[in-house]
Amino acid sequence: MSVPSAAVGPLGVQPMTIPPGLAIMVLALLLSIQPVTTDLYLPALPALTRSLGAPVAAGQLTLSALLLAFGCSQLLWGPLSDRLGRRPVLLMGLALYTLASVGAVLAPTMEHLVAWRTLQGAAMGAAVMCARAIVRDLYSPLAGARAMSKALTGLGIIACLCAPLGGLLTEWLGWRAALLVLTAYAVATLALVALRLPETLAERNPRALRPATMARTWALVLRTPAFWAYSLLTTATYGGLFTFLAASSFVFIDVLGTTRTHYGLTLLSTAVAYLLGTLLCRRLLARWGLARTVAIAGALSASGGLLMLLAATLGWHSVAALLPPFYLFMLGHGIHQPCGQSGAVGPFPQAAGVASALNGFMMMLAAFAIGHWLGGALDGTVWPLVQGVALWSVLVAAVAWTLVQRHTPQEPAHDR
Repeated sequence: MSVPSAAVGPLGVQPMTIPPGLAIMVLALLLSIQPVTTDLYLPALPALTRSLGAPVAAGQLTLSALLLAFGCSQLLWGPLSDRLGRRPVLLMGLALYTLASVGAVLAPTMEHLVAWRTLQGAAMGAAVMCARAIVRDLYSPLAGARAMSKALTGLGIIACLCAPLGGLLTEWLGWRAALLVLTAYAVATLALVALRLPETLAERNPRALRPATMARTWALVLRTPAFWAYSLLTTATYGGLFTFLAASSFVFIDVLGTTRTHYGLTLLSTAVAYLLGTLLCRRLLARWGLARTVAIAGALSASGGLLMLLAATLGWHSVAALLPPFYLFMLGHGIHQPCGQSGAVGPFPQAAGVASALNGFMMMLAAFAIGHWLGGALDGTVWPLVQGVALWSVLVAAVAWTLVQRHTPQEPAHDR
């Protein structure tokens, strides 16, 4: 339970609970476990698919199954963290993730790899869900968006390193070396949480795991319009990103002839655009507040997706033509994610775990559907990638300009 916003510091942090610098560092590492798990691995995806003698659809399953497990597991991790606290759930989840990472490195077949990646996704759910819940434990809603943007700036820096590192490791040492880095990241994050992170949940809910209590809490969250507005925002913007992540390795490498190393640099450039978006987010929030910031980002998202579609329609099927418009989408994504994730849990100080879990579940359900669709839609052209990003960009803008504007409460003067 967070303290009233009038009692918090300039950023809305409860300084007695956790030092602000440590809070941002932990949040950045926990949130970054998701792009680390995917971005390091994407340059290796075509290589591991060929190495294990599996079809493209099976290779996509290693990603989509991970994300489905990631989304579904949060429905359990959320109430569990409301009952036990964030710290025990984080320790369990990170330990399980480490075990699954080792299993993935040693997987002898595609079936084994899919199984270990599924377990890895379930464990990853604990880390990301708790990070979002910790934001609500420590911050008031608007301050939470600013703090989340700082943490996601750290995520952007880490993501910048992941893509080229994954490409280089795959080129030099093979795809298993790229997956081995995930184990090292998990061990380091687990050590930091174990040694430095105190419990951030001020008041545990001893009834959080009772079926009747869970049903009431889910009903409360799901009938709150602000939750739907911001969760649809995060789902739509993540849908566009995931379409790019899941399709781009095959499109850029196999269709457009990019090397794995150059593809890693391509992902690096998109991560830089995302990083700039998180920096822009803080400036916009300070000047315009939450609702207007999201509206501005909606224009960036729509422009990026539609310009990408226009380039492809004109026959400009090259990395140089398709990538720059996607930078606009990533700028918007760097604004939508901190605003959306903070906005989705903001109304629920007593049920931040459940709200965070349901928000994450919606994003990953969309990702699983996209991965399943792409498994059959990738046809040796750029169109599945381009059309998917364009569709999600229009949906992002529609949510940003309507639902978010309608259901964002007036921001108190002291939060500005």
